[in-house]
Amino acid sequence: MSFRIAGAALVVVISLALTGCGGEGNDDGKKTIDLNAARGSGAAQNSSGASEEPVSSGGAKLGEIKGPDGVVVTLTSAVRDKGGFVTVNGAVANRGSKPYTPLTWRSKETEMKSQSSVSGASLIDSAGKKRYLVLRDTDGECLCTTGLVNIRPGESRPVFAQFPAPPASVTDVDFQLPTMPSVRIRISG
Repeated sequence: MSFRIAGAALVVVISLALTGCGGEGNDDGKKTIDLNAARGSGAAQNSSGASEEPVSSGGAKLGEIKGPDGVVVTLTSAVRDKGGFVTVNGAVANRGSKPYTPLTWRSKETEMKSQSSVSGASLIDSAGKKRYLVLRDTDGECLCTTGLVNIRPGESRPVFAQFPAPPASVTDVDFQLPTMPSVRIRISG
């Protein structure tokens, strides 16, 4: 049993080191740990700044969302794991001329400690008419990137968000961030 716990802790540490995602920026200094960090692949965008053709996995772009002031969110993976979760990974880049803090991407929940996160992201299953929200840990923090403040022009930062998995038959979903156009992506795994 202790080998499983030690192995799980090692996976968490390695996942956090590789993705650069933790709870930095939390008011109390605690780190948010993604216990189900995943790897992935996927698909598309729509007419409002996102792409339409499925793209194969292997580090390829699943979709891209172009927002105001030169902000671009590029999604690189959406992976379903055996625990019933989907983890979406990507990067946010500031291609504009002034620093950007995406405060509008956070959830409207008042209990959320980090005010600079992607906690407002969601996955939409149009056929099943369901919206999947970012998961929370036992402290109420999102299982997502936090600490997104002052993204300088030319800077890119990794982002991730973890959701409950839609039924196995659902492979294409829309990824949404508040105030940004949605993008169709394909879930792998």
